[in-house]
Amino acid sequence: MISSNDFRTGTTIELDGAVWRVVEFLHVKPGKGSAFVRTKLKAVQTGNVVEKTFRAGEMVQQALLDKLILQHTYMDSGDYVFMDMSSYEETRLTADQIGESRKYLKEGMEVNVVSWNGKPLEVELPNSVVLQVSETDPGVKGDTATGGTKPAILETGAQVMVPLFISVGEKIKVDTRNDSYLGRENS
Repeated sequence: MISSNDFRTGTTIELDGAVWRVVEFLHVKPGKGSAFVRTKLKAVQTGNVVEKTFRAGEMVQQALLDKLILQHTYMDSGDYVFMDMSSYEETRLTADQIGESRKYLKEGMEVNVVSWNGKPLEVELPNSVVLQVSETDPGVKGDTATGGTKPAILETGAQVMVPLFISVGEKIKVDTRNDSYLGRENS
């Protein structure tokens, strides 16, 4: 159990048989009446966001999540197959279970698979990944590092905006949290 006074951004709680992550919280002490905690909660399974108010000090069940480091090994009829490299157990996840992060997932990549009560909830990618540019408009003489940007499609199918000087075949580093270009990868 966790007190609503101890809520922090990222805290996971159980409500109505589901896991919720605290996105925002605010302790309010009105001049009259008792204090309360106003929160914005995001459902880990569905991504729905709700606002909920708790009495100050109200006890809530904390969700105990397990994190396993698994390696994405291959695709099998639409399922993503991950392997625990210590026990060699395979875990299969659907595209819906992985969510938006699948656009950066490539074979051989190690990820954190978060599960609750033995059921996988989400896949956490590294904050940045190195991927090869497979499609983009050609660079033109005079393109500079401080100029504009253009769309590029990466080897996994993800689309990011890159500087004009990036060309097909280059490896770039991408921030998976906000889909932004971080720089060229020095090989």
